[in-house]
Amino acid sequence: MKQLFPAILATSFLVAPPAAGQTVQELQRQIDELKAVIAEMKAAQAANAAATTPSAPAAPVPQVAVAPKPAPPSTQLAAASPPAKREKWYDRIRLRGYTQLRLNEIISGDRTAPAGIARLRSVHDSGIGDDTGFTFRRIRLILQGDLGERVSFYLQPDFATAVTSQSVGERREGFLQLRDAYFDAFLDPDKRFRLRFGQSKVPFGWENMQSSSNRIPLDRSDAINSGVPSERDIGVVAYYTPTHVDDIWERLTEDGQKLFGNYGAFGVGVYNGQGINREEANDAVMAVALATWPFEIGGGRVLEVGGSAYTNRVQPEVRTGGVGAEPFTDERIGLHAILYPAPLGFQAEWNWGRGPEYDRTLRAITTKPLHGGYVQAMARVKASPVGPFMPYARWQTYRGGWKAAVNAPRLETDEIELGIEFQPVPALEWTIAYARMDRAEADERRMGRAEGDVFRTQLQLNY
Repeated sequence: MKQLFPAILATSFLVAPPAAGQTVQELQRQIDELKAVIAEMKAAQAANAAATTPSAPAAPVPQVAVAPKPAPPSTQLAAASPPAKREKWYDRIRLRGYTQLRLNEIISGDRTAPAGIARLRSVHDSGIGDDTGFTFRRIRLILQGDLGERVSFYLQPDFATAVTSQSVGERREGFLQLRDAYFDAFLDPDKRFRLRFGQSKVPFGWENMQSSSNRIPLDRSDAINSGVPSERDIGVVAYYTPTHVDDIWERLTEDGQKLFGNYGAFGVGVYNGQGINREEANDAVMAVALATWPFEIGGGRVLEVGGSAYTNRVQPEVRTGGVGAEPFTDERIGLHAILYPAPLGFQAEWNWGRGPEYDRTLRAITTKPLHGGYVQAMARVKASPVGPFMPYARWQTYRGGWKAAVNAPRLETDEIELGIEFQPVPALEWTIAYARMDRAEADERRMGRAEGDVFRTQLQLNY
């Protein structure tokens, strides 16, 4: 029956279309002619079906003009489909960040002190002090992306920087400061080896490399952070990460562990050496190297160990204004070990070296030995009625100079901190901590050490 339709269609074109003045009789005659053609074609088809041998004569089939078969719809769609859409530059860029809101309260201890006597203060958080309230510790906005297959960029400002001496020594909050501004050039298709140019983290100390958004304790330790306060400088660094190491870190990240960030299993770099957002003061450079390696020790557990070292010549700021005229030796070596919590974990770092420190007897900055570190235990609960949480305990100690402060004052720090971090939803982290502090104030004009108990809490928003 399917063969009849093309013939009927073609035959209908052979019959003259009805004119405007046709009578009923003429229309009837045309219908009768069409019926006759259909009957003749049916008879021919029946004769063909009844034939039993190839030699059997076949009834003549009228030759009918058949319209060309249209192309399949899929072919037409393929021919009409537009070319592949080219990726836009803004499709390769991401915007993210985090904000940390804090409250510190000195429960007991040396909240205030007479002139020349140390008060309970911290080099990491200006909110620890007298007459303080809520403070923004960090407000970070990160812009990063790929400029091609082999080049990427990273830009991070901080909107919670404070500036002093604005009005009779008054401190002002909420200033914008550049933290990171660099680009990576990948030297191989797998992106295992890269060169980083610009202002970025100096690869010294595992805790220094770890983002503050991932760290469990509220602040870094004095001993490790004193090597590179604010963790950054301008320079060039090369990183390399073997495939095996990258696979382990990727698995830990997917499991929700707090890593230091894939800066590379091996890193070697040179920097100005004066510190973040400071003008270079001498012709020397800071040379630094880092190595870290994760070992799978069974049961899904990972132990990561490594070390880092640097050598530098630095000129601290002096009380009379500007930086000192003489550069001081600044060099260290450090070791680290991290057993990722599953559910219990352990973390420790220690460093030794020498650097600039104010000598009260000489009333001048000299090069002196330094040492210190921390030991931390933590646990990880992945699921609970309040969401994942991580309790921790940390002890830290340090004896040495703080080169980022005026006149590089000596720090003497002993501190125990107990805390717990809750994460009710992925975008929100809440930390509660208690610290027993015994510290020298980072001011060479104040003598002795201050003691006290401090309650601390932080709300972190990730976006």
